[in-house]
Amino acid sequence: MLLAAGLGPLLSEIILIILIAVVLFLIFKIGKFIFRVIGGLLMNSILGLVSLFILNSVFGLGLNLSLLEWIVVAILGLPAVFVIVILHLLGIL
Repeated sequence: MLLAAGLGPLLSEIILIILIAVVLFLIFKIGKFIFRVIGGLLMNSILGLVSLFILNSVFGLGLNLSLLEWIVVAILGLPAVFVIVILHLLGIL
């Protein structure tokens, strides 16, 4: 093996196993972090769309939203809903 040349075959295999374990651990940690971030953003977007639909249809807020505003809510989530409702109540939208 190139990693531990001259150290013996058993030590080379142990070093290789340790390196594989470290790489798998790092891949797992990075994947878990990415999944947590994407999952949080996805949940925020879904909650934003559902809350905007409920505010508009169930509570009769009377928002006449364009496709662009729905896309903004789908991307930004609940903060976009808050801004859109405030702008509507102030008469700007």
